[in-house]
Amino acid sequence: MDTHLNGKHRDTIRVGLVVDIIRKEDQGSGKKTRGIVQDILTNSLSHPHGIKVRLKGGHVGRVTEIFSSTASKDTDGKNPTERSDTS
Repeated sequence: MDTHLNGKHRDTIRVGLVVDIIRKEDQGSGKKTRGIVQDILTNSLSHPHGIKVRLKGGHVGRVTEIFSSTASKDTDGKNPTERSDTS
């Protein structure tokens, strides 16, 4: 994977992107939470563990993967809802 798209560089993350994050309480299990970026919380240009963001819905964590350049709409016209990866 290109390191520039894995969430470690602030300039690749924008409000409205669909991303996976790992919340602090899930670091041990590696459980990921997918959602739409509401706020970018890390001020530095990069971070070795991922840029910290707040998702719509309030979850805070570090970005592990970026899925789209904008939040796409489902066929019914609604934005995708946040989900937790159970694997």
